[in-house]
Amino acid sequence: MQIYLVQHGEAKPEEIDPQRRLTESGARAVQNVADFLRTSGGLKVDAIWHSGKPRAQQTEELLRPATRAAEGAVMQHDGLAAKDAVEPIKRELEQQNSNVMIVGHLPFLGRLAALLLTGNADKEVVAFQFGCVVCLNGDDAGRWKLEWMMVPKLL
Repeated sequence: MQIYLVQHGEAKPEEIDPQRRLTESGARAVQNVADFLRTSGGLKVDAIWHSGKPRAQQTEELLRPATRAAEGAVMQHDGLAAKDAVEPIKRELEQQNSNVMIVGHLPFLGRLAALLLTGNADKEVVAFQFGCVVCLNGDDAGRWKLEWMMVPKLL
């Protein structure tokens, strides 16, 4: 099972855009990652979850063509806000036994990655960046490892 953790692209400051949609450069960076992933064969994704915030939804919309997920596989998912507890999502992922992309926010994504990789959500183990995709691979015994990470500035 693979989990793709995606930090949304760079968003406008709240003073400029109260909904905090993506900046032009943020959308371009996410599009560059999507283009790279698509031309590299794409990602096999069974479900895409996003927090419902406009910046996460825009990021998902840009990345979806790089996945083989059907439009019906995309859903706004509760429990993905920046400060939500990560344990319920970990349990849900382990029950799913499918490839899931989660588009969300920090510190939630960092805490989820740390919990999956080390068993301790308080450890900082992945340096997320706007628009990055982190691929974690889980085995049947519940062990997780970092497979790869793609950040926009590498492209």
